[in-house]
This record gives sequence, C-alpha cells and structure tokens, in this order.
Amino acid sequence: MSLINKEIGDFKVQAFAEGKFKTVTKADLLGKWSVFVFYPADFTFVCPTELGDLADHYDEFKKIGCEVYSVSTDSHFVHKAWHDASDTIKKIKYVMLADPTAKLAKEFEVYIEEDGMALRGSFVINPKGEIVSYEVNSTNIGREATELLRKVQAAQFVAEHGDQVCPAKWRPGAQTLKPSLDLVGKL
Repeated sequence: MSLINKEIGDFKVQAFAEGKFKTVTKADLLGKWSVFVFYPADFTFVCPTELGDLADHYDEFKKIGCEVYSVSTDSHFVHKAWHDASDTIKKIKYVMLADPTAKLAKEFEVYIEEDGMALRGSFVINPKGEIVSYEVNSTNIGREATELLRKVQAAQFVAEHGDQVCPAKWRPGAQTLKPSLDLVGKL
C-alpha cells in the first residue's frame, strides 16, 4: 500500500538539535515543508556520509522553507554522544529525532523488527502533514541530499501549480508539463 497522501499521526519524541535536547511533535511540522530521513543507527558506516551530505545542503533546504529531521531508533543521548565524537556529525544543524520505541519508524513503515532499526527512508511532508513523496532503500544503499532537495522543490512547485507536472530531472526554472485532457483520454 502506498503512503502517498497519508497524514502522519500525532507523535511526541525527544530530539537533539543545536547542542540541546528538545521535544518535537507533529505540531512542529504543520504549516511548513519537512523531510524525515530515517537511517539505521548512530555510530555506523554509511549513515554519517548521508547525514554529512544533508548537513552540507541544509541551508538550501532552509532557503525553500523546508525543515530536515533525521530519525533513528537511537535515543537523544546517543545522538549527542555521536555528535560529540564525530567531526562529520558535529556539523549537523538540523534536528535529530530519537525514536527508541520505533513509533515513527513503524508509522512510516521502515522498521526492521528483527534488527530494531529502520531502513533508509526519505519522506517529503507537506505543510498539512501529508506524505507527498518518499523513497525507501536497503540499509546498505546511501542517498544523496541534492536529489531529496530536488524532490522537495518539485513537490512545492506542484502544490503551487497543480495543473502542471515536473518531468524527470526537473529543476526550479526548468520546463514543466501541462497534461492535456485530450492526451489523457487516449492513454
């Protein structure tokens, strides 16, 4: 079953952000664009490459009004310990959500029960709290921040211009498509 247009449920989790612990709820997401980036665990091998890449592009997400939330089944204390121990993780400015009970991982259908960890899932969430785009990878396949940024930009464009669609490799300012009703009837 697809998660597209699914409204995320209420949640309340602990997080580590900007050197402090804080609480994050669904209400913090509403009214703005968000991405949730699930990863298996702190202190692993592929995860810091992805999270570092996101950190390198975080300002670009912020410029388009999108908040980034990384999520693992580690606690907020482990997030802080990893932050303190890793130069790559130290550069993270976005929020690191703690999901030790796997409530979020289960809600987004990325939880690996036998491992107690999440798959690598990237979810674009609109200001109404609905999933509008997502991709889930095996734990051994890393992702790229610029492609996630492009997906957010495309989702924002489509939300604003509902009669147009974004083709493959679309970037802001590039040509879009406007489906013709005549063409749709012939498909």
